[in-house]
Amino acid sequence: MTPLQNKHRKGGRVRRAVVAGAVALTLSAGGATAWALDRFVVQHVEISDVSAYQASQAGTTTGTTAETATESTAAVTTDTSYASDSSSINISTVTTGSGDSTVTYYVADVVLDDATTLQSAFANDSFGENITETTSAIAGANNAIFAINGDYYGFRDTGIVIRNGVVFRDEGARQGLAFYRDGTVKVYDETATTADQLLADGVWNTLSFGPSLLDNGEIAEGIEEVEVDTNFGNHSIQGEQPRTAVGIIDDNHLVFVVVDGRSPGYSSGVTMTGLAQIMKDLGATTAYNIDGGGSSTMYFNGELVNNPLGENKERGTSDILYIAQ
Repeated sequence: MTPLQNKHRKGGRVRRAVVAGAVALTLSAGGATAWALDRFVVQHVEISDVSAYQASQAGTTTGTTAETATESTAAVTTDTSYASDSSSINISTVTTGSGDSTVTYYVADVVLDDATTLQSAFANDSFGENITETTSAIAGANNAIFAINGDYYGFRDTGIVIRNGVVFRDEGARQGLAFYRDGTVKVYDETATTADQLLADGVWNTLSFGPSLLDNGEIAEGIEEVEVDTNFGNHSIQGEQPRTAVGIIDDNHLVFVVVDGRSPGYSSGVTMTGLAQIMKDLGATTAYNIDGGGSSTMYFNGELVNNPLGENKERGTSDILYIAQ
């Protein structure tokens, strides 16, 4: 197994910080190396000012909490909680097992007054491939009180990408997750619809990763064998890994989980089935796996909540989900 393949087996996906070296080792032909660098390292910016682009889309942000924030009363923040007119966030830490089997994960229980309070932001406020920043950097640039890493849309050129009511990509390829303006959240087949149809149906944000972890509250079958990506170098994200997941308890009642991993004695990580069990135990009826590995990050009130890879160091990602202050 090559170093690049081994990286995928352990972590799920290639990261830009190491891709150049790995590609140079595994692809000796000059043309192939140039192709791989262009595909996995070089930034391809399609929209350089996402904020301006979103603002230009008539009606896509009307009625969001950002527009009515001046009418809100003062929020109350503690080390592990936040309460405002638009949202409440409560964060807890859970540790199970012992020794090298210890697992540590972080839970954010979130209740929203308006579904559009949950927003998305891209690295460098730009849309395209191979554009990355840390979750904390993206969160800070968007005045977020809370954030988690997103689906790393920029690693691939497929998937339906709708963010904050604006379509950015319409290339259905896999099982996606759709957040609707009315507070409902649904798993759907990207290949059976279009971004425009989803928008017309009231979708506010989409995620394109997976798999779906729960079917009507029960652990989904076959989730250990799912391949998230089928492009170069991607393999099933199996074994005990750091994970990030979104769960739905009720309309406008969400639960976000970040499991740390690859840190014996602190947290070994969990399998996909283990992640599904966590979400079920938290009361979620629908749950969806998003980008994991070193990208799994939870941010609250200006600080990291979790300890990525046991090194307290973030790795870049393409996007986040967040709640603004």
